[in-house]
Amino acid sequence: MFNKEFLHVVREYEIEKIIKHFTPGARVLEIGAGTGYQAKQLTDRGFSVEAIDVAASNYKEGRVFSVTEYDGKVFPFADATFDVVFSSNALEHIADLAPLHQESRRVLKAGGYCVHAMPTAVWRFWQGVASYVELCQRWADLLPSLFPRGLSRHELRRAVNAFREMIRLGGQYAVVPRHGEAGNALTELWTFSRRYWLNHFRRHGYIVLLAEELGLFYTGHMVLGRHWSFRSRERVALVLGSACMLYKVKPGSPAV
Repeated sequence: MFNKEFLHVVREYEIEKIIKHFTPGARVLEIGAGTGYQAKQLTDRGFSVEAIDVAASNYKEGRVFSVTEYDGKVFPFADATFDVVFSSNALEHIADLAPLHQESRRVLKAGGYCVHAMPTAVWRFWQGVASYVELCQRWADLLPSLFPRGLSRHELRRAVNAFREMIRLGGQYAVVPRHGEAGNALTELWTFSRRYWLNHFRRHGYIVLLAEELGLFYTGHMVLGRHWSFRSRERVALVLGSACMLYKVKPGSPAV
């Protein structure tokens, strides 16, 4: 099951790798900041951070940092304000990225760059697998209730309700939902790939400075959660691939 606390632990692990690509003391704009957890982590590490997100953000509740709401198109800042434009697992949730790229160019100082952390095709594949693992876990929790402990109406009703819930869950998990704003879980195996995003950034006039895995294996379903150590997840990532990729890009020739 999704667990926000464990997600924060994962993001903190990733922040330690991401900040290696920030200029010390840089002024940073985070796009799609959610609860502001990572913006706070960056601030605690000595960066000057402004965080923005749309009003409809699913993470609006429980914010731990000041997040400015905006219209999803125009950044509420003057030209040449930031050294770095940063996002973490946000771009795939934006249907039209052209305005974001245009605004990123506008608010970046001369010599500024963007750092975007993105889920990978590996994450997309194992997220689908983990969905069915989670289904089996939920079924397993219901199995004892299928066997009445007696012939009372209460026990029979309990067994019938458990069976109905198993059928409902089967229908709920039958089709793996898409994660981003376009296509479906199958097409996301391409749209989350490294090649897709390299082509995307270049098509929008950016020079790709770096594209590297962050080196941790996990899924959005948080299977095993904290019971599976980060050391083990790092070793698994060497074989199966990382759940997240970092792209560092800078404005080149404007897109035409």
